[in-house]
Amino acid sequence: MVEAVLDWAKARGFRAGENPARWRGHLSNLLPPSSKVRAVKHHPALPYTEIGDFMADLRGRQGAAAEALEFLILTAARTGEVTAARWPEIDFAARKWTVPAARMKGGRDHRVPLTSAAMSVLKRAQKDKQFLFPGTKAGQGLSNMALLKVLERMGRGDLTSHGLRATFKTWATERTNFPRELVEAALAHILDDKTEAAYQRGDMLQKRRRLMDAWAEFCAKRAPASTVVSLRQA
Repeated sequence: MVEAVLDWAKARGFRAGENPARWRGHLSNLLPPSSKVRAVKHHPALPYTEIGDFMADLRGRQGAAAEALEFLILTAARTGEVTAARWPEIDFAARKWTVPAARMKGGRDHRVPLTSAAMSVLKRAQKDKQFLFPGTKAGQGLSNMALLKVLERMGRGDLTSHGLRATFKTWATERTNFPRELVEAALAHILDDKTEAAYQRGDMLQKRRRLMDAWAEFCAKRAPASTVVSLRQA
């Protein structure tokens, strides 16, 4: 389309020179054919309507990996942020977790408000002096594979821990009125708009606390049992 428009403009005398959008002999030598461009693959996500039953199953399981996965869901954090989390990052008085910049994808500290449910996980997890969720080797946190193994044992090997962040975002988008920028901040996403990012200096921690409280409450609700009524009986 662009190539045709520029050819028309040249024929009408509106421009001169080679057509920069010409495909044959020009862009075809610079860009891969469309058949070789890989489609974007998204991490499999759990439908948010199933999160209540999923969490009930998860809470009935023992071990640091199960606790870490529950904490990850309640905080909408990334796997590496959780598996390497250390106790000095937790402010129990303020109910806050500060992930250091070195472990953040965006390269800056990320404050996470901790709900009562998340605090409950931490109280159960106090087994190691260094890591929130210690691995099998002394002085190390959990491996990323540990959380995937929990999903496999739950019969949900089709899911990934990263995809559970998508579950949170879909719930927030479809079931709440919280602003998009608040949800993006909870996910520690960097604003695409550079101008907006330059003016948005705060992290909306207190507003995000209300968002995460609503998420924790939703995660605690089991899906209602379906009742099938025979039309003949009705």
